[in-house]
Amino acid sequence: MTIITLYGRPGCHLCDEAREAIVALRSEVAPFELREVNIEHDDGLLARYLERIPVVAVDGEAVSELQLNLDLLRGALAVADPTVQGRAKTEPGKDAGSEAC
Repeated sequence: MTIITLYGRPGCHLCDEAREAIVALRSEVAPFELREVNIEHDDGLLARYLERIPVVAVDGEAVSELQLNLDLLRGALAVADPTVQGRAKTEPGKDAGSEAC
């Protein structure tokens, strides 16, 4: 199963927005596990990511930072699990690109 890791810290509104958008992706992509890492619990992560959070990684590869880029995340998920392409279905009369985060 694909693993999405969200590096962030408490009180970060961008991290909260990224989490919400990632969770919303569950309905349109192949199953994935979401792991959240509080960078305040690790001095190395804090030094590396403090100015860049939220940082989102797919299977260990960073794909987005500062603000979640859903297009890059979807692309990384498609590479990690090619069945993602067939799961992004729209309802009749709805454009897949018109949904807001």
